[in-house]
Amino acid sequence: MKRYFQFDELGTSYRKEFIAGLTTFLSMAYILFVNPATLSLSTVPDLPKGVGMDQGAVFVATALAAAIGSLIMGIFARYPIALAPGMGINAFFSYTVILTMGIPWQTAIAGTLVSGILFIILTATGLREKVINAIPIELKHAVAAGIGLFIAFIGFQNAGIIVNNDAVLVGLGDLTKGTTLLAIFGVVITVILMTRGLNGAVFFGMVVTAIVGMLTGLIKTPDAVVGAVPSIAPTFGAALTHIGDIFTLKMLVVILTFFFIDFFDTAGTLVAVANQAGLMKDNKLPRAGKAMFADAAATTVGAVLGTSTTTAYIESSAGVAAGGRSGFTAVVAAGFFLLALFFSPLLAVVTPAVTAPALIIVGILMVSSLGEIDWKKFEVAVPAFFTVIAMPLTYSIATGIAVGFIFYPITMVMKGRGREIHPIMYGMAVIFVLYFIFLKE
Repeated sequence: MKRYFQFDELGTSYRKEFIAGLTTFLSMAYILFVNPATLSLSTVPDLPKGVGMDQGAVFVATALAAAIGSLIMGIFARYPIALAPGMGINAFFSYTVILTMGIPWQTAIAGTLVSGILFIILTATGLREKVINAIPIELKHAVAAGIGLFIAFIGFQNAGIIVNNDAVLVGLGDLTKGTTLLAIFGVVITVILMTRGLNGAVFFGMVVTAIVGMLTGLIKTPDAVVGAVPSIAPTFGAALTHIGDIFTLKMLVVILTFFFIDFFDTAGTLVAVANQAGLMKDNKLPRAGKAMFADAAATTVGAVLGTSTTTAYIESSAGVAAGGRSGFTAVVAAGFFLLALFFSPLLAVVTPAVTAPALIIVGILMVSSLGEIDWKKFEVAVPAFFTVIAMPLTYSIATGIAVGFIFYPITMVMKGRGREIHPIMYGMAVIFVLYFIFLKE
């Protein structure tokens, strides 16, 4: 095993890899509780039964998708990168696709499955990298930043910090309300932990917030910590049985959005973590195809199990910082995700006040992409700005991407830079124009 994972060449050991795997798991363990809360839409008041996904089933699907995806990445691609259902894309899945667009979750999960299969095909043919390269870097950064604002906005809403205001659409909530104060406390604690550079700060911030919530009576104390694994039956296989429902223009845009977001997440994470670990060779990523396949396979398997797109996690950098260098780090993280299946009773303490700080902090981290955009070039600033601002204001990641991708060829052509635009971008602009035309149908 040491030879397969190249311990000697990479200067690592079982001890280093185990600590790195545990560190990675703790850094991303928050997804085990945030993802079920997001996909079940448990924070939405007066939600009709059946609109959101079953929380217990999503918890199991999240843990299994993370474990399987991390195992494939660790054993097949041999990278110290763990996978799990992605933040941002799960918010798009729930708040845009299900709530705003009115698409049943069963159809949405079928769209996730199709996007995963599409990933596999494009990865196998080598077209995936060509599509990634066709999208200008400025729009990639704008999409990441826009998703960050959108996630943070949802976090502020869940915390009760931002509420509805009929006069000006949104306004400041009642900051003296118990659950809102608890969420604010959670934000402060998590910010302190993040600032101090603690690995797993988001997860530990949730733990501290939940404990304080129980001590103050704002959160009901669970009857147990360890319990039986919930049934995955409510979500398992729904993607397969509803595959025939995806043939609409709305779902085409949804699938494309799943596709783009995962593209950006995976490519950026792989390069960043591999570079940090010193695994890049001649500025190229060894076994890039295998790493991309691991991501695509994880999305496909995760969709069948019952969760939104599974992707590589930038939190893996925490494990690399702790000494992880080989795929064994991801294997260790996978083991902890499987162990987490037995801690489902803790879902009861993960209220909106507990998840809100995590959403806000993740939003802050994603918005840092704004600094990579050249705002002095107006032809770039316009589509980038529209992409970023449209996501939170329309409550739709897809709308933000659509507006940005439509305006990009307009401003670039008018600036005389039309030849710099890849034909794929023109094609996507047409698709998104049709999306707006037929949106209400």
